[in-house]
Amino acid sequence: MLATLTIHLHLPLCASLKEKRGRIKPLISRLHREFNVSVAEMDLQDKWTESIIACAMVNSDAVTLQQSMQTIAKWVEANWTDGDVWDTKIEII
Repeated sequence: MLATLTIHLHLPLCASLKEKRGRIKPLISRLHREFNVSVAEMDLQDKWTESIIACAMVNSDAVTLQQSMQTIAKWVEANWTDGDVWDTKIEII
């Protein structure tokens, strides 16, 4: 089974794409390192103040996938200080 977590981020203080990348890249690296998930910026690459990142994980147990993705979503909402989390969406295929 495959689980994806899509996170819509708002970065209100970014004034350039370079600054946005500087704020998103450490988040992506930390999620990959701490939760062992694949992570990438998936949409809104040309907008300075918004980003959509996605995390993906493969496992044979849907419950484990759901719990892992919920843990990641809660961690981002609690620990990411460069902006706001506007929306999260978990899908299991």
